[in-house]
Amino acid sequence: MQQTLSIIKPDAVKKGVVGKIIDRFESNGLRIAATKKLWLSKCEASKFYAVHKDRPFFNDLVEFMTSGPVVVMVLEGENAVVKNRELMGATDPKQAEKGTIRADFADSIDANAIHGSDSIENANIEIAFFFSKREIL
Repeated sequence: MQQTLSIIKPDAVKKGVVGKIIDRFESNGLRIAATKKLWLSKCEASKFYAVHKDRPFFNDLVEFMTSGPVVVMVLEGENAVVKNRELMGATDPKQAEKGTIRADFADSIDANAIHGSDSIENANIEIAFFFSKREIL
């Protein structure tokens, strides 16, 4: 079983679609192995997205991710990283395939409802950022 990290972003939490998004995961064979709702500090968001620190959108991303609570989850299942990314859809919701999370719940390329790990290696790093081994069941 493979694990990946998913973050339901502040825009989707504010819209009240957390349950609908979780249902997408569970209906498509991904199990919730851990979950927590939290409000990221600027320091935490900056550390988590440090890979983007030299990109022009970094400050806006940190500002957005600290604008409200998020729901962070460890998803588990066969090919969890790829499956999660397929369910999320393209980063730009206008380009996202119909029926994907971003096509259905995102407002823009910046407020795009959800984050998902892009590789097994990054999934392991991202999961460890938010969860101890003891919290993952």
